[in-house]
Amino acid sequence: MSEKLMSKKKPSYPVNERLLTYLERYNRTTKIPISYDDLLRFSGSVVVYDEDDNDTLWIRVYYSEFERPEIDYHLKQVYTLIFSDGNEDIFQYLNIDAIDFCTFGNSQPFRIKVRNILNDNYTYIYVKKADASRVYGLELEHILSPNRINFAVYHDTLIEEHISGIPGDEFIKNALPECTDIQKSQIAKEFVKFNERCMIRLLGDMRSYNYVIIPVHDFDNVIFKIRAIDFDQQCYEGNFKVYKPQFFKENYQMVKMVEERLKPASIEQYKKEERSLLAKRILTSKKRLKALLRCMVNDHITTKENLEELKQELYNYTLDLKFKRCRSMGQVVRVALEFVRRNYEDVSMKRLLHDS
Repeated sequence: MSEKLMSKKKPSYPVNERLLTYLERYNRTTKIPISYDDLLRFSGSVVVYDEDDNDTLWIRVYYSEFERPEIDYHLKQVYTLIFSDGNEDIFQYLNIDAIDFCTFGNSQPFRIKVRNILNDNYTYIYVKKADASRVYGLELEHILSPNRINFAVYHDTLIEEHISGIPGDEFIKNALPECTDIQKSQIAKEFVKFNERCMIRLLGDMRSYNYVIIPVHDFDNVIFKIRAIDFDQQCYEGNFKVYKPQFFKENYQMVKMVEERLKPASIEQYKKEERSLLAKRILTSKKRLKALLRCMVNDHITTKENLEELKQELYNYTLDLKFKRCRSMGQVVRVALEFVRRNYEDVSMKRLLHDS
């Protein structure tokens, strides 16, 4: 059960100078006019319910009439800094429709709804307390996954763009039963690849509400992609199962679908495909990844007990002695990625020699 897999609460780790230098180098920092702590000064709130009158675990917060205009103005500045060039000419077309606060989970984010009054299109941005684990998770997702992520850090505040998609738990409950057999087989394939990707880069806690399902129209068919949206549990836990979405009870329907619709040979094939894609991304982003891992290797982002537990479990899984010699979670991630890259290059070399 997932409750037994996870620690009760992961602490927040500060963004140190080495990581901040990396973020500045790759344009992940910007001077933000409002901080996470500024938004905590709300004077009232109401519960936000969904269309079925269920508590969403978000509350809509309110500020005094003297503070709200300034807060709105600064949030518009944040929006333009993240999505544009910071030009204030568009402020007249923007409206801050809502500021919501989530009391559930580690990051306790603020969700800002920004609407264009000319056409009523809207998007969300998130304001969070900067946590080194999450920053590493975001960067590894940007470098190693098929997806790109837009975020910025300033002092102890993290700004993230919204990742669109159907929350995994809602999709499993409402949409999955209506999918065709072909679509279910395709989703099973995507879950296998998603599971492999999370495991290799040590992204934990991918319960169904921590990823989204994205429908993509492809000619006369609709295919589905799976994308992580929560990165707080980047290489913190010691239990290796935490990094495999298949072991969370919330994903039972997905696991069951994999077992029913994919043969073992197909599952192995999709795992190899994902490892190969990951290895190619490692090779094409070598300089940036090396700089990020250098930060992780010298950072403290877990407990000694978690580190020792994970090292032993990874050694049991791979029989690679390099895991036992790791002295930080950053080294564990680096060894894991090197293991994938090395295997890919060995296979490629064997194939080349065979063809010649």
